[in-house]
Amino acid sequence: MANILVTGGAGYIGSHMTYALVDRGHSVTVVDNLSTGVRGLVAPQAEFVEGDIGDETLVRPLLRHRNIEAVIHFAGSVVVPDSVEQPLRYYNNNTMKSLTLIDACVQEGVGKFIFSSTAAVYGMGEDHPACESDEKSPINPYGRSKLMTEWILEDAAKAYDFRYVALRYFNVAGADPQGRTGQSTPRATHLIKKACQVALQRAPELEIFGGDFPTRDGTGIRDYIHVSDLIECHLLALDHLIKGGEPKVLNCGYGQGFSVREVVEAVSRQIGRPLPVRIAPRRAGDPAQLIANPSRIRSELGWRPAHADLSDIVASAYAWEQRQNA
Repeated sequence: MANILVTGGAGYIGSHMTYALVDRGHSVTVVDNLSTGVRGLVAPQAEFVEGDIGDETLVRPLLRHRNIEAVIHFAGSVVVPDSVEQPLRYYNNNTMKSLTLIDACVQEGVGKFIFSSTAAVYGMGEDHPACESDEKSPINPYGRSKLMTEWILEDAAKAYDFRYVALRYFNVAGADPQGRTGQSTPRATHLIKKACQVALQRAPELEIFGGDFPTRDGTGIRDYIHVSDLIECHLLALDHLIKGGEPKVLNCGYGQGFSVREVVEAVSRQIGRPLPVRIAPRRAGDPAQLIANPSRIRSELGWRPAHADLSDIVASAYAWEQRQNA
């Protein structure tokens, strides 16, 4: 078993990763500055260090003294509208601090790195499912900050004894089937989480941004992936690197899309009554649809999702929100 550092391990996806690693028997250290993370979501078996990945005086000794063999990097800012309003903060938090972390890994001889990237690197997308080789044209600072980090990783791998897997997430949703962790960010913008909050009457209605897209029902279509299936992508990536595998960039999605209205219908079925909604104007830069082509991660890492059903995703997300209410 390996010594793994998880950055942002008190966040939504990072906390799921930490539990999965602990379940496998790995020794896990979590670094999180708790700016958006929740200390209580960290697996109790993991070592927790409150701090910032941009602090080289913290990170380098941590890598050395804990004999870290691989880093799984989730820490960063993820709210797209905020990135437009505060681009320099996003470039600092997502790109510059990632550079500091990558440099620390190179200096300390940690040559295995998994990066939390995003489908936002594809920008507006096209009518066909996005492939890893498609043109990258992010339309906001969030997507650009992630793409810049991918470039840093690519160049580092060419120059040093350093290998990485960058995973481009599509729309992550759902919660741990065992109920240990879930989406707890106070200002979460995820559609399924917000719909579940409305279902539990923590908000009066769900805003649907745009009802006139050129899609089957006029609302935007996205590829939703259950967080547990996404974590399996990371575990397979870790196995790949431990076995000496070469750098990779891979999509994480199911290759099928659901519209906003279809998500609303799934939540309505879950609660047994219609979900109150209101159509609002489109948001600038929202593509009509964004769907993954997942053939590469399936063929190269052998990924086989276990929760590729919208009702499964909604049920786990709703169960987590019910626990939050309690």
